Amino acid sequence: MNKTFAILGLGKFGMSVARSLMRDGGEVLVADNSEEVINQISGEVTYAMTCDLTNADAIRDLGISNFDVVVVCMAQSFEASVMCVVVAKELGVPYVMAKASSHRTGDILKRIGADQIIYPEEETGIRIAKKLTSNDFLEFFDISENLCLIEMKVPKDWVGKTLMELDLRKRFKMNVVAVSDDKNEMSHMDPAHPLSANETLLVITEKKDLKKIRV
Repeated sequence: MNKTFAILGLGKFGMSVARSLMRDGGEVLVADNSEEVINQISGEVTYAMTCDLTNADAIRDLGISNFDVVVVCMAQSFEASVMCVVVAKELGVPYVMAKASSHRTGDILKRIGADQIIYPEEETGIRIAKKLTSNDFLEFFDISENLCLIEMKVPKDWVGKTLMELDLRKRFKMNVVAVSDDKNEMSHMDPAHPLSANETLLVITEKKDLKKIRV
């Protein structure tokens, strides 16, 4: 059974989340104050409803109690964010994610019941900065407060060597979990496989050890 999602607030971020969830096969309800915005996306999602997201009764009428996840996306409307989080938790929604424009507002949303706070602009900035600090980093993803997942090119002085020879776990405290070739086909890493320049590595490491990988 596919998960069901309610996206409350349809700025660029909310629109992107809704469309991505639909592509992944989810059942998606979207709601926004603007009828014009709702008309733009109504043909792309399961349900699309115009709603005053500062009004508790109007939010309840959306039927979000039947959804697995509610994503509150109005970072610029704190009143609406608070109301949506409070109502969603009152209705027993299992998981509520809320977008916040600052850590101060994020802390408040967390205190009133949000299960997860997201800072899209900050997280995007961190990813870009990590990519810029090393020519070998292609992508950077947070896994937890301490761990991250990196997609990286094979550095020149690793080419032709195997993971056993490089002993990366001991030297850099990194675990290579997969490798992809120039056709973008991902596979498990054979520790006896000599690395080539056209391959990319998928690596898990602690954030504090990132500087060690900038070889």
